[in-house]
Amino acid sequence: MMEDGDAAVVAQVQAGDVQAFRLLVERHQPTVFRLAFRMTGNQQDAEDAVQETFLRAYRQLRRFEPRASFGTWLYRIAANCTLDLLRKRQREAEHRAGPEFAATQAPESLFANAPSPDRLAANAEEQQQVESALEQLTPLERAAFTLRHLEGRSIAEISATLGVGANAAKQGIFRAVRKLRRVLEPMRSPIQ
Repeated sequence: MMEDGDAAVVAQVQAGDVQAFRLLVERHQPTVFRLAFRMTGNQQDAEDAVQETFLRAYRQLRRFEPRASFGTWLYRIAANCTLDLLRKRQREAEHRAGPEFAATQAPESLFANAPSPDRLAANAEEQQQVESALEQLTPLERAAFTLRHLEGRSIAEISATLGVGANAAKQGIFRAVRKLRRVLEPMRSPIQ
């Protein structure tokens, strides 16, 4: 039903009603923010990605096909904007202090809705290890991992969202999981 409403609002915007776009922003901002936050790990970058997503969507709205789902189209733009932002931040960090800098910086906050947040918050050392492990992922790996394991997207959806082939999406997820397991495996050791 919301998609029907989206289609009508998109038609209004395409017909020249610029103010109607605000309704699309209000409807989809929470979903776009959740994705961006999970991919970036911090609120400021997520907010930047959300702003860029809606700006890019507005600019490209004339190319939107009415038979498509607006939410799916916007989700793909959001994932790509966030991935672009992650790549930009990584280049900036490497430029400022060399490649070692990017791997050692921990985000302020990692998960908004991840399992066991109380457990992670209670153990500062464990939190630091998780943050460090996620920072070791490339932007593509982090995006693919987020889409698969935090957003529950299929390989086909991840492939389409990130604009890569299915094998590249699978490899990104596989590499992310392997890196995370390697770094976090000592945490799973039984306490003696």
